[in-house]
Amino acid sequence: MRFLRMTGLALAVGFGLSAAAATAAQTPSPATPRPASTPSAAKAEDEAAAQVRQYHRHHHRGGITNFIALSLDTLGTDDAKSPIVEKLHGDLHTQMTPAREADHNLLLTLADGMAAGTMDRVKVDASIATLIAAANAEYAASLETLNELYAILSPAEREALVDKVRAHWEVWRETNHDEQVARRERGGRLAILTRELSIPPAQANKISAAVHTALAGLSGKFDPKNVEAQVEAFAKAFTSDSFDAKSVTSNADAELASHGATRTALFYETVTPLLTTDQRTKLAEHLRQQASYQ
Repeated sequence: MRFLRMTGLALAVGFGLSAAAATAAQTPSPATPRPASTPSAAKAEDEAAAQVRQYHRHHHRGGITNFIALSLDTLGTDDAKSPIVEKLHGDLHTQMTPAREADHNLLLTLADGMAAGTMDRVKVDASIATLIAAANAEYAASLETLNELYAILSPAEREALVDKVRAHWEVWRETNHDEQVARRERGGRLAILTRELSIPPAQANKISAAVHTALAGLSGKFDPKNVEAQVEAFAKAFTSDSFDAKSVTSNADAELASHGATRTALFYETVTPLLTTDQRTKLAEHLRQQASYQ
C-alpha cells in the first residue's frame, strides 16, 4: 500500500496549491542558505510536499499554534540561538500535548470503526468534542513561550516565521475545503482514496455521490475569512516593534479543529459501508499510521 508516510514536518507543505505556497513553508530562512536545486532535490521536495498535504488532511490538533510549531521546523537560525529556539519549540509541543493526544484518539476511533465496518457515532462525536476543547486551550497555554520566541528571533526571522505560518494556513484551507474533500480529480481526498485502494469506477461513483450528499447535509458553514483575519493579526503583531501574545486573541485553533475533524470523520464514516473488507482493512491501517505520527 502506497499511502505516504510522514517522515518529518521539516520537509514540506502544500496540497492542491501552487508550488510557491509549498516552497514558502519548507524554505529555510536566510540564516540557512538553500542549495541549488537538482532533479533529485525537486523530486524530494514534491514528495515532502505531498507528505505534509497528507498531514494537514488528517491532523487538526491546533490552528495558528500548530502552524507556528510546524514553521519552526524549517525556520533556520544562527548556531548561537538554535539551542534556545529548539527548547522553545519543545515547550510548544508540550503545551500542545492534550490536543495531540485527542487527535491521536480520534484517528484511532475512526480506524477501529473502519476495520469493524461501522463507525460508533457516539465515540466519534466525543473524540471530536475533546479535540476541539483541547485545541481551544492551546493558544492560551503557549502565551509565555510565544513571547520568549519573539524576544529571541531577529526581525528577519520573525518575518520568515509568519510567512511560513501563512503558507501552512493556505495549505490547510485548501486541503480541508469541502470541494477538496469530495473531489475526484487529482489531489482531492476521494481521488487519492480511489487510487490507493484501486477502487473501480462504479464503486467510486457511489462513494462520490454519498460524500457530496453527506457534506451538503452539514449544518453551519466554515468562514475562512475569520481565521484569515486572525492569522494576519498574529503576523502583524509578531513582526511589529513589540509583541505581547495576550494582545492577540485567537479562537482559530478551535475553529480549525472543529471544521477539519468534523469533515475528516464524516468522510470516513460515509465511505466505510461502501468499501470492501480488504479495502477497509488497508484504510484502517493507514489511519493507524497517521495516528501514530508525532
